[in-house]
Parts: sequence; C-alpha cells; structure tokens
Amino acid sequence: MESSTTTERNTGRYMKKREAIINVASKLFDEHGIKGAMLSEVARQVGLSTNSITYYFKKKEDLVFECLMHTVQTFDMITALAESETTPEKRVRRFIDEFFKKLSECANGSYPAIMTFRDAAELDSSYTKIVFDRYKNMFRRVRGLLADGAITSENRMMLTLRTHLFLTQIQWCRIWMGSYSVESHDRIRFYVVDIMLNGIASPHMPWERNVIDTKLAQFHIPESPNQGFLVAAIHLINEAGYSGASIDRISASLSVTKGSFYHHIPSKEDLFAECIERTRAVLDGYQAAVHRHEGSGLEKLGALSRALLKYHFSEQGPLLRASAWSQISDYSLFHEKIRPLRELYQNMQDFLAAGMMDGSIRATHQSVAAMMVVGMINGSLTLDKWVPGSENINVDVLYVKPMYYGLLSA
Repeated sequence: MESSTTTERNTGRYMKKREAIINVASKLFDEHGIKGAMLSEVARQVGLSTNSITYYFKKKEDLVFECLMHTVQTFDMITALAESETTPEKRVRRFIDEFFKKLSECANGSYPAIMTFRDAAELDSSYTKIVFDRYKNMFRRVRGLLADGAITSENRMMLTLRTHLFLTQIQWCRIWMGSYSVESHDRIRFYVVDIMLNGIASPHMPWERNVIDTKLAQFHIPESPNQGFLVAAIHLINEAGYSGASIDRISASLSVTKGSFYHHIPSKEDLFAECIERTRAVLDGYQAAVHRHEGSGLEKLGALSRALLKYHFSEQGPLLRASAWSQISDYSLFHEKIRPLRELYQNMQDFLAAGMMDGSIRATHQSVAAMMVVGMINGSLTLDKWVPGSENINVDVLYVKPMYYGLLSA
C-alpha cells in the first residue's frame, strides 16, 4: 500500500493537481490572509472535497508553508539568473525582466501564483524558522545584485534598505498589474525598469527639505479617545493581517482584559473602521496641506513622502498598510474603504504631472510612477519589521531618495 501511494504521488496527474491547489491557495491567502482563507474554498475552486485536500496536504499549515516556499523558490530562481549579469544595472534589469515573465505565466495559468510574506509569522514556529531562513538567504542574494563590489559595514545598511525597497516594489507590482492585460506586461515592464533604475526626479533637481516640509511638521491630527487600542490594532494588522489581529492579541498587547476592550469599543469591526478612519484622516490631512502651498511637483512629492514616513514612525503612528484593506470580508464596503488609497494615488499623479510641466520630474509613465511611489510608502511601513534598526536612521535619504533618483543612485 505504501509503495502504491508513493508511486501515485510521483505521477504527473498528482503533481498537476497539487500545483493547482498551490496556485488557488496562494491567491486566496494573498486576498484574505492565512487565517481568513478557507480550505473549503480552495477545494471548491480545484474541484475537490475539503477532505480530499488532506491527500495532498495533511493540514492547512502544510499548504501555507508550501505556497510560501514556492514563492521563495521562484525568487531564488530569478535571482540566480540575474546573478549571471556583470553589473548592478544589468542584474536589476534582468531580475525585473524575469519577474515579469513569471507574472505573465501566473496570469495565464501556466505557473502557480506568487504569494506575499505579509503574515508568514502567523504559522507555527517550526514552519516560520524554515521560511524566514530561506527568505533571509534570498534577501541577501538580492542585496548582492545591487552591490558594486564587496558588502561592508559602511554600505550594508544602505544596500539593505534599497533591497527592501526593490523587493517590496516587485511584490507591489503583483497587486496593481492586475488592472493590466497580459499583453501589456512587456510595455509596463519597460517603464518599471526605467523608474527603478532612473527614478522620477530630474537629475539636476536637489533632494532637500523645503517650506512644505515645515508646514507639514506643524500639521496636527487630534488623538482618538481610543488611541492606545488603535495603535495596538494597527501594529497587529500590519504584521498579521486583519484575520490574525484578534481581540485577544490586541488586549494582551495592552495588558487589558477583553472586557475592558469591549467597554471602550463594541466590536473588532468597529475598531478596524476606526483604524481606517485614522489612516484616512492622516492621508487626507497631509495631502490637503500639500495642495495649499506653492512648490514644484518634486517638492510636493518629496515633502508628502517624508511626512507620511515621519508620522508612521512617530508616537502618533503607525499608519495602516494597504494590504490590510484588501482583507475586508464584506466586499460591498471595499470600494469605499479603499478611497484613501485611490485618492493618494490620484494626488501622486497630479504632483507628477505638475512636476513634468515645471521640469522637476522626468518624463515617464505617470500612472506607473504614481503606483510605485505609493508602493514605496506602503513598503516603508514594514521597514522596522524586515530591517531592524532602520527606524533609528535617516530613512529619508537611505530609503525614500533612491525611489526618486534611482535604486543605484549615489
């Protein structure tokens, strides 16, 4: 019996079904989070009963682990191809080229979906150790792609921050590229490569604080009566997703009882709504303040980027990551909930257009550039998690500036 089972599991039919399960599961875990995605839905989409899934994966954690490992292996494979190139610029270009090929294969169903690492920490430690060890090794290899020579104590943090920027932009592409047809991937890839390598600022324009920065520093958003709960909830949602941020965990992080939680806030849904409202108020307030003041497109973009990062890492922060909003279970509410993101993206386009007209911004694809600036801001919200110590350094120069002047800029 054992020999028969082993033989069957080596057949193409078995492997094809297993790959189909990983493909569907990766998409659902991305969309709903690890805890929010149901095995029953995975089974339904691949034409199996829920119990039949256990023939391929004994439990849900095994399936999550395989989805994450598939993604790591994909990045390892892409990195290996990029490592064959002779300069950092060629390596970055090759990495993006190969990644977009995989995106096209994922879109047409010939390659299993690539998954985010957003809430990988929610797995049992026996899984997370393997996943994070592999991720760290992959991250170091990608960091090596950006290095022009040896990595030393002097350039390690700079390269680490740029690697985080690079990988978060690559993963962010998976989200917004969904609005483009597979046929347009090559065209969009050209602009992504251009913006990643050359940035969006005109090369002669300086990167420096201006009067808009001063005005934004004076902007104040009143604290909520539930500020402590909001801060704890946003930290957990950013780390574990909406499903993983339970009332128990939020209460424990504040050293209060569940009864105390419910005394202040009626439900988790109400708390999440407050978290979104808080982030919306910050985004709306800063953007309105930028619009009120004179300045070049680059000055406005730079000041807004710096202000949002400063707020996130301040005592008033953090801000809610975009990925958390994608896990709203009631999709009738989704369109309204993501309004702050849509408006941020639209304002970025306005500032880019103004900058192209006044000469402070290079001529490039406005829509792609706006998405990448939003992706840079969104990626910065996990810097303290993936790059320990980054909250204590000049993130403006080491992380934000390379988005505007190019990943490999001085």
